[in-house]
Amino acid sequence: MTAAPLRLLLADDHAVVRAGLRALLEGEPDLDVIAEAGTGEEAVRLTAQLKPDVVLMDLRFGSAGSAEGSGGRIDGIEAIRRLAATAPDVAVVMLTSYAGRADVVRALAAGARGYVPKAGPPEDLFRAVRTAATGSVGLSPEIVDALVGQVVRPDQELSGREIEVVRLMAEGRSNRAIAEALFLSEATIKTHLVRIYRKLKVDNRPAAVSEAVRRGLLELT
Repeated sequence: MTAAPLRLLLADDHAVVRAGLRALLEGEPDLDVIAEAGTGEEAVRLTAQLKPDVVLMDLRFGSAGSAEGSGGRIDGIEAIRRLAATAPDVAVVMLTSYAGRADVVRALAAGARGYVPKAGPPEDLFRAVRTAATGSVGLSPEIVDALVGQVVRPDQELSGREIEVVRLMAEGRSNRAIAEALFLSEATIKTHLVRIYRKLKVDNRPAAVSEAVRRGLLELT
């Protein structure tokens, strides 16, 4: 008896990208695209309604050049967090142009079960989707290499919490304001700052923000 195809939901703010992915995925007999979402919020809502097996999620919605994403209010990471809370049985695979180690770690920490660069071969995508659907983690070889690099040089990348601290620094918030926003003590924030400065090889707040942007760890709007 043939198993039912895996039911997929595509979440990307570019209609052309979604159309290309649909055509690619539906060329596989065991994969079936049941819905598309143009924003993170829509992905969360449709997942609750349709209960797909796997959601293919872009990392960032509302990027330049997008006709549909301007109304998006949450990014892929936040969408994953919400899905982890509301639909824990649904596997999420990040399919994105962003393949930096920090992005991969943030996605996996939020609950993603796979991470595949859009520029990779289709076989990596198919493998990640099928692996994630079984409850395991599906990563492309490129992402595995990136994570191995992080293990080898763990002091060179900021943690998710440290990125949050830098993001709030970029908004001009004081140590006390950052501590209140993250529900931490000021002493803990100072400890984070020491580690951030060491990892980024800087000695002040503006330099830390600038270096985080240069490395692609932080985007300023």
